[in-house]
Amino acid sequence: MAGTVLGVGAGVFIFALLWVSALLLCALLSRASGVASSEQLGMDRNASSWCLRRKKGFGFKGFSVVFVFLGALSVTAALLLLPRASESPAPEVEMKIVDAFFIGRYVLLAFLTAVFLGGLFLVLTYHILEPIYAKPLRSY
Repeated sequence: MAGTVLGVGAGVFIFALLWVSALLLCALLSRASGVASSEQLGMDRNASSWCLRRKKGFGFKGFSVVFVFLGALSVTAALLLLPRASESPAPEVEMKIVDAFFIGRYVLLAFLTAVFLGGLFLVLTYHILEPIYAKPLRSY
């Protein structure tokens, strides 16, 4: 079950991303103005059903929401019909963990211990054990 999140694989998330983006694009194109609007492309916005009216020179050209939906549907069909992985998982090979940096790690630990002890010695000699000298007496 490697590569799963919440018990599902990456394909479910790809499908969800595909359909959410397709439906968002359909919603944006249905409210678009200008060249992508339904009045410009030959769709009657005031009709009670999704029927197209004939406009001079346009016909059924530019019905972009349907093309986005059909594109998402065809990509989904292609992803479902052409799976990449096999249905049965491959047998897992037992891995042996070998520590190749064992000696280097102890050398590094010894070096850091020596630096720490040297720093502790310098703190003791210069800050804690700092000598306090007597002030000279005034003589008249």
